[in-house]
Amino acid sequence: MKNRTSLLKKDATQAILASVLSIIIGLVVGCVIILVVGCTSDNLSLSSAMDGIRLIFGGLFSTGRDASGALTFGFNPTNIGNMLFRATPLIMTGLSVAVAFKTGLFNIGAPGQYLMGTMVTLMLALGIPSESVPAGLIWVIAFVGGCLAGAVWGAIPGLLKAFLNINEVLACIMTNWLAANVVTWAFDGSSFRNLVENNKAGYIYKTTFNGVETPKLGLDHLFPNSQVNMGILVAIAIAILMYVIMNKTTLGYQLKACGANRHAARYAGIQDKRNIVLSMAIAGALAAGGASLYYLSGNTEFFWSTYQSLPATGFNGIPVALLAVNNPVAVIFTGCFMSMLDISGLQLTNLTAYNEYITDVIIATIVYLSAFSLVIRMFISGRRKRKGKVAAAAPAPDPGGETPPAPVAEKGGEGA
Repeated sequence: MKNRTSLLKKDATQAILASVLSIIIGLVVGCVIILVVGCTSDNLSLSSAMDGIRLIFGGLFSTGRDASGALTFGFNPTNIGNMLFRATPLIMTGLSVAVAFKTGLFNIGAPGQYLMGTMVTLMLALGIPSESVPAGLIWVIAFVGGCLAGAVWGAIPGLLKAFLNINEVLACIMTNWLAANVVTWAFDGSSFRNLVENNKAGYIYKTTFNGVETPKLGLDHLFPNSQVNMGILVAIAIAILMYVIMNKTTLGYQLKACGANRHAARYAGIQDKRNIVLSMAIAGALAAGGASLYYLSGNTEFFWSTYQSLPATGFNGIPVALLAVNNPVAVIFTGCFMSMLDISGLQLTNLTAYNEYITDVIIATIVYLSAFSLVIRMFISGRRKRKGKVAAAAPAPDPGGETPPAPVAEKGGEGA
């Protein structure tokens, strides 16, 4: 019992409980919305609401409807493969936000870094002729080039923070919209636009147009008819690498020391300015790497006119990191969870009269609760402390079976 109590007192345990509680509340909110809509709408019913709730929890394993119209569930390799494909950029942007958080910085610039990685990756993947350079080498060059572009873009807010003490959130917001306009300008009028299919003139060619595609490594046989490829394995390997760097190396110690207190770190001989810039550069490279893995797959076209909006994948890295408590390994699982909700939303749209945006409400609820995870942890630890105080204040029973009398306060000032 004592070991169990000490386990519950650990910060890591309380953080996990806070994340799990956020997820549960978010799912409950989504179910309540489905019930309310189903019971109040003329076109829906309680039965359809129950179908929607089942898809929220088990949409990943939905296999459609049988002849009688009832939902069926089972192993669905296509859904699982697509979930892993969609999780790849989320894991990378989640790592980007988590690494910056670990070093005391809030990298809200992941969308801009994602866009810059997209631009450089596609230009290299489509611009280097595959007739003279092997497609595999082009893939590596495009991936590394995209990561470097994101690193440079991420280093800009880092430089402003380190040398001018400009808040990184403000700097990241500005670089996000700068990136959106730079990418739009770069692709506008370029030869990378899809001019073969006239109805897709606003899109950039897929990388398969130049013969460049991420290898499947047999995953297409394991998850047939899905978009999954080697990218998910690369993302998992990078997540493990970041965990080792942040927790087992001198560099990781210095980065976290600067995040805890840059002035104390400088007093201890750590170059705080260099590490702040380096932290944001690493975060930018990770976010851009997510874009590289996503578009190098050859499955997806890029809409080049991006100035109207920023990619949601960059912002979705924030809840992924928050739910993972900024642990790089845990980011793998939270990224897959967020991707699973996307798949459930698609199943909800395809198999019921409900809209997939209900899952966006669930994600939004989880995001808000994740932001208040510290309050939830304080609530959990506060209840435990109150219970401990009550237990400590209770009088111990007398061995003879009699309860000891309560102490009586002395009157006057005798014995002073």
